[in-house]
Amino acid sequence: MTALPIIVGMGGINAAGRTSFHQGFRRIVIDKLNAEARQETFVGLATLMNILKFEEGKLLDTNGATVEASQVESLFGEQILNGTLIRKIEKNHFDPDATPWQQKMTMGQSEQAITFETKARDLPTPLPRSWTITELADKRVRVEIAGEFEAKHDSTRDNPIKAAGQFPTGFEPAVLYNSRYQPRGLQATIFGAADAIHSTGYSWDDIASKISPDEVGTYSASVFGQVQSEGLGGMMQNRMRGERVSTKNLALGLNTMSTDFINAYVTGSVGSTFTSTGACATFLYNLKAAVQDIQAGRIRVAIVGSNDCAITPEVIEGFGNMSALANEEGLKKLDGITQGSANHRKTSRPFGDNCGFTIGEAAQFIVLMDDALTVELGCKVLGSVADVYTNADGIKKSITAPGPGNYITMAKSVALATSIVGKESVQNRSFILAHGSSTPQNRVTESLIYDRLAQSFDINNWPVAAPKAYVGHTIGPASGDQVAMALGVFSHNIMPGITTIDKVADDVYSERLNIATDHWHCQEMDVAFINSKGFGGNNATATILSPNVTLSMMAKRHGEAAMQGYQASLALVEKAQLAYQEKADHAQFDIIYKFGDGVLSDEDLDITAEDIAMTGFAHKIALPKQNPFDDMV
Repeated sequence: MTALPIIVGMGGINAAGRTSFHQGFRRIVIDKLNAEARQETFVGLATLMNILKFEEGKLLDTNGATVEASQVESLFGEQILNGTLIRKIEKNHFDPDATPWQQKMTMGQSEQAITFETKARDLPTPLPRSWTITELADKRVRVEIAGEFEAKHDSTRDNPIKAAGQFPTGFEPAVLYNSRYQPRGLQATIFGAADAIHSTGYSWDDIASKISPDEVGTYSASVFGQVQSEGLGGMMQNRMRGERVSTKNLALGLNTMSTDFINAYVTGSVGSTFTSTGACATFLYNLKAAVQDIQAGRIRVAIVGSNDCAITPEVIEGFGNMSALANEEGLKKLDGITQGSANHRKTSRPFGDNCGFTIGEAAQFIVLMDDALTVELGCKVLGSVADVYTNADGIKKSITAPGPGNYITMAKSVALATSIVGKESVQNRSFILAHGSSTPQNRVTESLIYDRLAQSFDINNWPVAAPKAYVGHTIGPASGDQVAMALGVFSHNIMPGITTIDKVADDVYSERLNIATDHWHCQEMDVAFINSKGFGGNNATATILSPNVTLSMMAKRHGEAAMQGYQASLALVEKAQLAYQEKADHAQFDIIYKFGDGVLSDEDLDITAEDIAMTGFAHKIALPKQNPFDDMV
């Protein structure tokens, strides 16, 4: 019997807001929410963005004046909306109008040699042959240079890339806990993992107490590592800037750190640990590993996710020089603008007339459990993952060009869904969360895949949503953004359109697709297909089943009596979830950060030939006893 991996928690942050309880999804579709959900979303974003704070049961503005929840939208709504989703790059990242760089300058002597004074210790090694040194007092020297002298000096340039999907203005994960010189992506990881765990309605200790320590898995990665100055950025740049490389730069920059930080500082897990990078499909690569381990019975609980906070001049220039990013000139040309700036709110235009993608930052995490443990604990079902398929593209000429692999992943996912929920369900109640990167090539190649699959499976008017229109391309966590949107659709029955385009581009294969330019209310959906196309042929598609489909499958497997017990436990879980949601909507996140708390020593392990017991863990780890190759020895 194959265990079903069920999504029981979700957490994180991107340009739309917090992931738990669909805050980010609600921000995207805010015009379609009812009054209660709309007010809740504005309040939650206002506190997340530090526009308001919650003290002694009251919302207070920066002057200490009380603000009623019903007043938040009228007083701060415009500020909240403008400070979320894709927008002009804010100066906490860098100034896109004056981006720092090193300008080369060649200086030549006039009638006399170039002469200056400096400290002797600041002289270069080896000394250039054209330099003549005269020692002065106080360990200083005079330098005379005959001929030309090439120097680099601090300068700025007008960056052609000016927009990104940034965390909501005012949200700074570093101040939520003692972040100890950690890169932004790891700060967001701590926030996202804690948010996901709290959203389950259980503490981590309560979950861990139900299973063996080795039945837990953590699966996460970042594509770029941590490229800020605290991580790889500092390691690469500091010496060239005349500064020292710290002892932390290399270690904190590794792309495994999002997994490592969760194990070391959030859960204290000694279970399975896994990191896989697959370019833009990284979240799905890690999800696949977790799903396979749960299906095989190797683990029972998994934290799955990814982070990338790579809004830096270097990363943006790398993508920009590939002509991959939407730039000012291209956007203004598309919109017929001759004066002023491009519309930075609409730089990402999946399946529309576009000129490149928009980079974003995010940390996205979900908590998975097998179906039996979900029933036992009464966890709220957000959906389930039937499987994840990954296929390469074969021989390439250009490593970044698309290929046949995504046809295979999509076809397998649709066929699997058909075998589970039936042909009619897939034809009428399934939808696609597209990779939708907003490049001219992607809009054609990806839509052709969907069109051909729609023909093969006789699907018409297939809904297609594209979160990158709102949060940008967050690289590693991008498919996590898509999963979050899919779960939002299941919860709210609102299908996000692509409001950053006026119409679908003429070269898009859209005859059998429903690519709407506005959000719309939909019927209850059964299946979401999460599709990702990554550089290098890293294609992945996940088949996500709705809560209703999942609960029906659970009832058939576990029976009426077990499901009655499940419902009784669920009532308590939902009460705990509501308590956390109310706290999180007031920016009281209860960050989990166990720095040095409960470190195990050698003496904390009791090892026998049968099992391993460890201090602080309720259950022992049973050692393998059965020969898996008994037919061979």
